[in-house]
Amino acid sequence: MDFITLTIKVLKVLSDIAGSYGLGIILLTVIVRMAMWPLSVSQQRSMKQMQALQPRMKAIQERYKNDPPTMQRKMMEFYKEHYFNPMSGCFPLLIQMPIFILLYSSLMSPQFIQMAGNAPFLFINSLDETLRTNAGISKDGVMGVSTSARFMAGKNALVYLKQEPARNVKIEKPSDAVQIQGSLVPGQPVELKINLDDLKDLKFSELDRVEKAEVEVTNAMTKETELITFTKNGYLLTATYPTIPVQSKFHFDILGLILIFGLTMVFTQKTMMAMNKGQEVDPSQQAMQKSMNLFMPIMLCGTFVLIPIPAGVLLYLISSNIVQICQTVIINKQLEIEFAHEKDKVSDEEVENAKRIEEKE
Repeated sequence: MDFITLTIKVLKVLSDIAGSYGLGIILLTVIVRMAMWPLSVSQQRSMKQMQALQPRMKAIQERYKNDPPTMQRKMMEFYKEHYFNPMSGCFPLLIQMPIFILLYSSLMSPQFIQMAGNAPFLFINSLDETLRTNAGISKDGVMGVSTSARFMAGKNALVYLKQEPARNVKIEKPSDAVQIQGSLVPGQPVELKINLDDLKDLKFSELDRVEKAEVEVTNAMTKETELITFTKNGYLLTATYPTIPVQSKFHFDILGLILIFGLTMVFTQKTMMAMNKGQEVDPSQQAMQKSMNLFMPIMLCGTFVLIPIPAGVLLYLISSNIVQICQTVIINKQLEIEFAHEKDKVSDEEVENAKRIEEKE
């Protein structure tokens, strides 16, 4: 079983529990963020340590500014002395990237499209919908295409063998199984082919007895699905299917999701910046940080406008930002109490040491 199939099965289980695929994605987000709670605590503790140690770090950098090798060595000794890992803040992001890629691949896969691609949620018309799509009507006897269309097969094919009942056979690598023969001209019939080797469950002796196969073929661009009959032609299954040109459609519900993502990212960064209150910050660094906080949401939203991101992935990112805001506030309060206790403990030890010195004198 590949990771995409496993991810879709997990989403199916979570959607059955939550009541819809949209709520299933949100539930997945909460589970991921809760699993990352210890790393989030470590990340914020590291940030607070850096804030507390910043004056001493600047002193080392200033003292050895003309001797970079010594400065680097002293900084490493300083980190080791205070059990400080400057890279710990990157771990949560590195862990989330594979989940993001898996979710993106899963929601764009033919398995999800056939199972729940048209599932709506709140104001979202379809969870696999991107900002711009080419509209198509499924199973109407004609495939809507553009010149850049790419086709994917379903997971199974209904195969007819000589002197045997039809059998459901698994297709190996459905996303790559259906190939276009020749050029694709919208409005003219398209010729498609599937290699017999892609019929996973058939023996070599059975391949010779294959007569035809019915396969659900999905246009990856339009998400339109048609049931196409392929006939055996040598060592290939081939079919000719009528096509019509399709027009691009703009989805304002996805634009709304992109804008909501940008807003949640701004609030996430503001929440993280609030942790620096009361700390001495260099004015130039503070101005640069504010610029980055404004630039990053704009840049990412612009990227999502240009690159097709499914609505379900945007829903995951928005939910992740909201949960992260709540996590940051809760963890920050816990760390403030923890650091206050440590500070009081250090102060008490200093008072005790001072008393002992006075008594000795």
